[in-house]
Amino acid sequence: MKIIIRWLITAVAIFLTAWILPGINITSSNGFITVALVAIILGFMNAIVRPILALLSCGCIIATMGLFMLVINAFVLWLTGWVAQQLSIGFSVDGFWPALWGSIVISIISFVLSMLFLDDRDR
Repeated sequence: MKIIIRWLITAVAIFLTAWILPGINITSSNGFITVALVAIILGFMNAIVRPILALLSCGCIIATMGLFMLVINAFVLWLTGWVAQQLSIGFSVDGFWPALWGSIVISIISFVLSMLFLDDRDR
């Protein structure tokens, strides 16, 4: 059940981010399915690609006191948009700056929703 709640939180965060920020687009006519699939892709990218990138760039992360993680998060979001386009899902990220701002907004929305809907044991 916890996984489904986290997936729904991510999906809502992606939807709100696409609604708020220009450069992050949901172009499909069926937005719910698109957002659900993008949430799955983003979860996969965060589970597989992000730790590898963090390991490979740990020197940069240490040197910037963690701020380089923003760049890694932006790259993961951009890569999610690219994969979604390759699969014709209807989600796109138009470059680095929308990806950077989008990753920050998704993180903030996910954090707030997690505080509201998950208890201390689930976090």
